Amino acid sequence: MNVQKIFIVVGAILIIVGLLWPWLVKIPLFRLPGDIVIEKPNFKFYFPIVSMIIISLIISFILWLFKKL
Repeated sequence: MNVQKIFIVVGAILIIVGLLWPWLVKIPLFRLPGDIVIEKPNFKFYFPIVSMIIISLIISFILWLFKKL
């Protein structure tokens, strides 16, 4: 796959995510058990470990499918 096709696919994905954003924020993806949240007065630290692992698995699966085609 050449670079132009990759940019087109990434751009299309970004447009789709942008259009679906109002519904995507309602999915509790970044509030899963295992995500680290530290809240103190005037400070909030959030590290979504489990959410990033799930996203990584999904992206890896999608790229594996593209490679097979």
